[in-house]
Amino acid sequence: MGTPQLDTNTLAALCDVFVPAVRPPSGAPPEFFALTATGTGTADRVAAMLPTMLDEQELTDLGTLLTVLRRAGVGRIPHAAAQALLATLSRVDADAAQGIDDLRQLTMAVHYGGVDATGGNPTWSTLGYPGPPTVARREGPRLPVLTPDTDARSLELEADAVVVGSGAGGGVIAATLAAAGRSVVIVEAGGANEETDFPSDEIGALQRMYWRGGLVTTDDGNVVLLAGATLGGGTTVNWSNCVPPPAHVRADWQDEHGLDGVAGDEFDGHLRAVAERIGVTDAATTTNGPNQRLLEGAKALGWSAHLTERNVDPALEDDHATGATGFGDITGAKQGSLRTWLQDAAAADARILTDTEVERVLVEDGRAAGVEGWWTHDGRRVRVTVRAATVVVAAGALETPAVLLRSGIGGPAVGRHLRLHPVPVIHGVYDEPQDGWSGPPQGLVVDERSASFEGHGYLIEGPHWHPGLTAAALRWTDARDARVVMSRFGSMAPFIAVTRERGAGRVTLDANGVGVVEHPLDDPLDQQVLQQAVRDLIRLHAAAGARTILDFAPGRRIWRRGDAIEPFADACAAVPLGKGGRPPFSAHQMGSARMGSDPRTSVADPSGQLHDTPGVWIGDASAFPTAVGSNPMLTVMALAHRTADRILRDE
Repeated sequence: MGTPQLDTNTLAALCDVFVPAVRPPSGAPPEFFALTATGTGTADRVAAMLPTMLDEQELTDLGTLLTVLRRAGVGRIPHAAAQALLATLSRVDADAAQGIDDLRQLTMAVHYGGVDATGGNPTWSTLGYPGPPTVARREGPRLPVLTPDTDARSLELEADAVVVGSGAGGGVIAATLAAAGRSVVIVEAGGANEETDFPSDEIGALQRMYWRGGLVTTDDGNVVLLAGATLGGGTTVNWSNCVPPPAHVRADWQDEHGLDGVAGDEFDGHLRAVAERIGVTDAATTTNGPNQRLLEGAKALGWSAHLTERNVDPALEDDHATGATGFGDITGAKQGSLRTWLQDAAAADARILTDTEVERVLVEDGRAAGVEGWWTHDGRRVRVTVRAATVVVAAGALETPAVLLRSGIGGPAVGRHLRLHPVPVIHGVYDEPQDGWSGPPQGLVVDERSASFEGHGYLIEGPHWHPGLTAAALRWTDARDARVVMSRFGSMAPFIAVTRERGAGRVTLDANGVGVVEHPLDDPLDQQVLQQAVRDLIRLHAAAGARTILDFAPGRRIWRRGDAIEPFADACAAVPLGKGGRPPFSAHQMGSARMGSDPRTSVADPSGQLHDTPGVWIGDASAFPTAVGSNPMLTVMALAHRTADRILRDE
C-alpha cells in the first residue's frame, strides 16, 4: 500500500480555523491578526510535515477525520460555526478530539515557531520576538562518527562494552570504561548534530533533536513529553540546570531500595567528580525577565529561593544563544556530553555510531553478548550487530524499557514505575517587556515546597520560552482569544512547578514492538501536589506584580489586577488533570528500569546490573528507584559514574 493521500484543501481550511483572520482588539497591531495559516504558508508546511510524523494507519485515520469535516462544511461555513462544529465533535468522539487537538498543537507551533523559505516568520516582528540566535556558530571539535560503507548491507563490530545511548548516563559510562582501557562502542539512535549544524528554529529542532518529533503526548493523552533524541541525548537540549538530589531521596534509595552508599560520602564523591568535569557553576547565572519576576514574587511571599548552578563555560556564553539552549547551544558554552564525556570517550578510542536504533540485546548462555539494531540514514538501512560481553542500556527512560521488553529480559518490573515529574505552567502578563527568550531559561529555583507533602513537593522555576511551543500549549477553543494572548507574548512570564510524584506510569510495547507510554495521574497525593502547585504559581505571579494571569488549560480563566486572587487560584486548581483538562508536560523521565534489591519490583540490582541477565547494566534515569524531585541530569551522571565503577569492579 502507498502512503495515504490527505485532502489538503480541507486540511488548510482546518488550519485556518485554528489561526483565522480576526478583528484586532483596540490598540492591537492589525497586521498580526490578519496573518492566517494559509496566508503565511503554515498550512502548506503542516501538510508537508504530517507524512513524516505519522505512520500509515495514523494518516488513514486523519484522512477519515478530514472527510468528516469536509462533509460537515469546514471550508465553507463561517469561522464561528466551524469552531462550534469542532467543539461538538470533540465532545462526542474521543478519537476525533485527540486528532483535532494534535492538529491544533502542530498548526500553532508551526505558525508561531516555524520558519518560511527566507528563514524568518511573519509573526515574530509583531510579537517582538527576535527569532533564532544570530551569533556566530562555534567551530568546536567534532566527534568522529562511524558510517557504514556505501554498499554495505550489514555492519558487525566487536568491543569489550557497548553503550546504548550517549546522553547524561551513557556518556559518563562510555568515557569511564574507555579511560580504563576497555574498547567501547557507543550506539545512539539520534543524529550527530553539533554546534555548526544545530537547527536554527523550534520546529527544526523538535523534528531533528527530540524523541518522536517533540510534540508527543502519552498514549492516554495525560502528559506532554519532551525528551532529547540526538547525540549527547538530553544534555544537548536541556536547560543546563544542575540541582543535586535531595538528601531525603538519597536516604530512601539507600534504606528502602538497597542502593548502598548513595546517602553518604561515597556518592558525594561521584557528584563532585561529574560536577567538576561538566563545569557546574553559578558564576554566569543571571535572572532574565521571567526569572526576575519569580525572584520578586518569592521575596514578597517570604519563600526560599536561590540562583541555579549550570554546566556552562562563562567565557563562551551569549544571552541570545543561551535563551535558545533547548535547540542546542551554538556557542559551545554548554558543557553537556557532546563537549565533555563523549570527547573523553573518543580520545580514549571509543567508537560512535549514530542514527542506529537498537532492536534487542543479544543474550547467550544466560548473559550479555551484544546488541542488534538498524542504522538508518538518507534512505539507507543497514543491519548492525555489536558483539560485547558488557552491555549498558542508557537509551532514556522511554526507550530503555522498550529495548529490554523486545529482548525478553529484565523481569516483571520492566517498564513499570515510570516517573515523569509532571509540570503545570501558569503565565503572567506584566507591564513591561519580559524578553523570556534571552538569558538562562532557569536562572532561579524556588524550593519552598520541595518536600512539603510526605516527602513530595515541587521546585518552582522558569522554562525555555519561545513562541511555537507556547502557542501549542494554549488550549483555548476561541481562536480570537488565542490570538490576543499570543499578541502579549513579549510581556509574558511563564512559571513552572517540577513536581515529584508518588504514583507511576508504564512503558509497554505495541504489536510492532514500539514503546507505548502511559501515566494515569491518578494518585491522590500527586493530585493534591499538582493542585497546590497551580495555586502557588498564581500567588507568585500576583506577588510579583502581574497585570494579568492566564491559565492556558481549556476554560479561558483570566485574572486581572484588582480581582480576588484566591478564588481564581482555586478555580484553576480545580481543572481536571490530564486529557481534556490540564495535561502537564514532562521533560524528566525516570524509573522505568529501576534499581533495587527485590527482583520482583526492580529490574537491576543496587549496582545497576540486571537481576536476571549478568553483563547487562542500566545506565540512565531509568535506574532511579523513585522520582528524584530535582532536575535529574546531575543525579543521572553521578549514578552512572557509580555504575561504571561497579562494572569495572565486577570484571
